[in-house]
Amino acid sequence: MEMLKDALPVIIYFLLIVLLVVLIVFFIKAIYTLTKVNEIVDDVNGKIKTLNGAFSLIDSLTDKLSSLGDFMVNIINEKILKLFSKRKKKNIEEEEEDYYE
Repeated sequence: MEMLKDALPVIIYFLLIVLLVVLIVFFIKAIYTLTKVNEIVDDVNGKIKTLNGAFSLIDSLTDKLSSLGDFMVNIINEKILKLFSKRKKKNIEEEEEDYYE
C-alpha cells in the first residue's frame, strides 16, 4: 500500500505532463490552421473586390433592360386599351342610333 501511495502521484503527474504537451501541440496546430484560413479568406476577399465592377455593370444593365421591358409593356397595354375603348364607343353609338330610330 505504501508503494501505491508513492507511485500514484508520480503516474498522475506524468499523465498530466503528457496531457499538457498534447494540448500545447494541438493549440500550435490550431493557430497554424487559423493562419492559413485567414490567408485564404483575405485572398478570396481580394478576388471578390476585383469582381465588384463586373457585378455593378451587370446590375445596371439588368435595370436598364427591366425599364425597357416595362416601357414596351406599357405601350402595348395602351394600344390594347385604345382598341377596346374604340369598340365600346362604336357599340354605344350604334345603340343610341337604334334607340332614336
